[in-house]
Amino acid sequence: MNTRIAFVAAPLLVLAYGLIRIADGFDGTRGPGLAWTTGHLAFLAALVLFIVIFREMWRMLDRNRIATTSLVVGLVGIACASAQFVIDIAVGFMSADHDAMSPLFDQVQAIPGVSLAVYQVGPMLFYIAQLALVIQLAARRQLKLWTPVLVMLDFAIPIIEKDLIPLGALCMLVSFWPLARRQVQPAARRTLVHA
Repeated sequence: MNTRIAFVAAPLLVLAYGLIRIADGFDGTRGPGLAWTTGHLAFLAALVLFIVIFREMWRMLDRNRIATTSLVVGLVGIACASAQFVIDIAVGFMSADHDAMSPLFDQVQAIPGVSLAVYQVGPMLFYIAQLALVIQLAARRQLKLWTPVLVMLDFAIPIIEKDLIPLGALCMLVSFWPLARRQVQPAARRTLVHA
């Protein structure tokens, strides 16, 4: 897959999720239904693209030990976040209306470890790894020093208000834009050039 596309498409899919989420709430409730499912599928697609993004950042960092640790942590976070979104979609399909969703979520979260791994700590690993990779790239001057600030805003803004997810996604798009524009060579080829 073209990594340039991933750096642009992932933030746009998160933006789509945020906008669909807002639209889904116009009637006062969110889910189940077409908007619920479509929005969650958009975010799931973004998470798949983040596998490509994290791998490319890892390659840009010459696969060093810290970058490898960040990549592994990020992949675990992506798996946890993906599990959350798959559960949300499944609960949406199994529920006749919004009120029927809560008991199903309660049943899932009552399973030992699920709440911690899938809803609390696990998905945070995705964000922590993303920030760690971006900080490493900025430290090596492969990204501007302000890029980690935008990535932090992308995380922080939705914590303040989830309806601001689209704004966070725009911060992510701006922070990834330089990566989308540059032609990144594999680490092995860069090594040969500098040898």
